[in-house]
Amino acid sequence: QVQLVESGGGLVQPGGSLRLSCATSGSRFDYYAIGWFRQAPGKEREGVSCIGSSDGRTYYGESAKGRFTISRDDSKNTAYLQMDSLKPEDTAVYYCAAYFDLLLRLTLNEGEYPYWGQGTQVTVSS
Repeated sequence: QVQLVESGGGLVQPGGSLRLSCATSGSRFDYYAIGWFRQAPGKEREGVSCIGSSDGRTYYGESAKGRFTISRDDSKNTAYLQMDSLKPEDTAVYYCAAYFDLLLRLTLNEGEYPYWGQGTQVTVSS
């Protein structure tokens, strides 16, 4: 089992930037794919981005393309989500999640992720 803790959320003005971190512990971090999801008030949870356990594979949901960048530092057991050009519509609780990437696959289907953090609030407002 792997444990995940998000941090880096906060209040930012439209057009600003935030960098979210997902610190992990437990099983070996570099064996896991990491996904970022978000849930805004009154809306269903949405996949934002994911990164594979090797070869730098990444995938972005439509809302994140061109604005967000996912990365990972296996030496620190930490994944990141750099968010630029933030919009009020990006306001949500952001979650990181993980699954064991045995088959070298990428997915933003939340049902594939057995391990989840508790979330960090991102608020984009003037």
